[in-house]
Formats: sequence, C-alpha cells, structure tokens
Amino acid sequence: MKASEILGALPQWANATSEELAVSPAWAMPCRLGETQCEMRLDALRPADTLDVAIKLEDEPYVLSLADTPHFADLHRLWPSRAEIPEPVLLALVEKECSELLQLVENVSRRQLKIAGLADQVPEDRFCARLCTPGGDILSFAITATPTLVRTFGKLLFIDPSHPSVREVQLPAAVELAAFALPAADRAALAVGDALLLPEVGAVAPRLIVDGRFIVDETGVAPYKDDGLLLVMDAESRTVTLGEVLDCAKSPSAPSVPPPRALRLESSGRTVALGRLDRLADQNAFFVESLQ
Repeated sequence: MKASEILGALPQWANATSEELAVSPAWAMPCRLGETQCEMRLDALRPADTLDVAIKLEDEPYVLSLADTPHFADLHRLWPSRAEIPEPVLLALVEKECSELLQLVENVSRRQLKIAGLADQVPEDRFCARLCTPGGDILSFAITATPTLVRTFGKLLFIDPSHPSVREVQLPAAVELAAFALPAADRAALAVGDALLLPEVGAVAPRLIVDGRFIVDETGVAPYKDDGLLLVMDAESRTVTLGEVLDCAKSPSAPSVPPPRALRLESSGRTVALGRLDRLADQNAFFVESLQ
C-alpha cells in the first residue's frame, strides 16, 4: 500500500472535512515559484505589516496580503514609502515584481487571477502561507480563506505523511504467529489440554494486524481481510506508530516482536481459546488452557 492509501483507510483522515485537512499541521502542497520547486504550508505567522491587494480568482473576490521580503527587491526597497506611491504605479510594480507569486496563486487555486486594486479592508479569515524549500523559507503571504479555497486546499493528497503529527499517531496492533483452517467438527470438539501443531512458528516471520485494517509483514503493508482461518495471536496487546507502518510500506521488513508469554486462538475477531506455546515432540504447538 502507498502512504496515501494507508492514510485514506484510517477514519481520522478518510472522514476529515476540508476545513480539518486544510488546518492540519501536516498540510503541505507541492508548488513552484518561478523555477524554484517548493512547498506551500499554511502555518505562517499572521503578518502584521502587509500590502493588501484586492484580486479576483475567476469572479470571486479575495485579498492577497504581501509581506515585505528581499525576494521582491524593488518593492522591498520602496516598502517604507509605499503609502506615498500612486496606486496605479504601486499596482504595476506588484504585477511586475510579484509575477511569480501571482502565477503560483493562480496555479494552486486552479483559477485565473486578476488584480482589482488595493484592498480597503482585510478579512479576518485568512490562510497564512509560507513557501519553503529544504534550505529554508522563501517568503510568506496571506489570502482570504473562502469556502472555495478551503475545498481546493482541503484534500488528503496534501497531507505530508512524514510530518510528526502523522507519524506519531498510535495504532493498536496484534501479533499473528500462525493461521490455519480447522474442520468444524474438530473445532467443536476442542478441549482444554488439546494441542494444535504450529509448524509455521519459527519458520515463518510473524505478522502484525494493525488497527484491524492492515497486515504488516516482510512484504510490506496490505489491507487486512478476514479469510475465516483460525489465528494464533500473542495474547498481549501492543501499539505501533503510524510512522512505523508507513516505514514498512516504504521499505518492507519483518516486524520485530518479543517471544509471546501467552497466546490466544482467534476467529473473526472473537477469542476462541487461551493457551501457551510449547513443544509437542519436535514441533511447536498451541496448548489449550481455557475455552472462551
């Protein structure tokens, strides 16, 4: 499974609203500022001193708030005296100097941008964005957070799976040591003291069933499906981080688990019996200690 498929299988992400996704600290949109490949993140500090430009994306009005930055050299030089510059001249300077940013806003919003003038008022509800590369931030700006833009930004594909807020999520996990079919008559006759041979134990790496949704093993991560087999599970519950699951999906490896102290026999999520792992002749076996 890909990282996006794993996130999409978890309710907290699959059921998240556009608003929740857009304000997630893990939100990051790949974009391009001129020839520079970068990311846009919506966690910039709210700018205090801005040049507020009224724009339209298609026919919807927005306010694009520009912060002072050396990236816009001429505008940066004139920043302290910008209030003295006639509006048409100032807007022409913005259109020329900030053309890369205007193109970026047009691209990420997927709508044509037009400059309408200087803004009289700045809306309270804004996205405060910063453009960054691995080497650091390039610049920041703010733009009106309209419902249209929230829907455009609030998509699961913009959630960065490497972000700590994603990787540190804890998920319940269970260790599966063996799986086998047992005839209905034998299962009905199962009694305390019986031993079920487990040739897989020690020969096949254990698997993790994570959150009842994923199988994690040496082949990677796959959706969990109940195939009706009896499962021999470590009776001790545990948790793994979503980061560990994502790492296994990217670079498959067998889960490292300690030897079980107690076992449970499970069928379709229901415990059938409790027991222990022991030897019968020269093979591993599940010895039934109680029926459930």
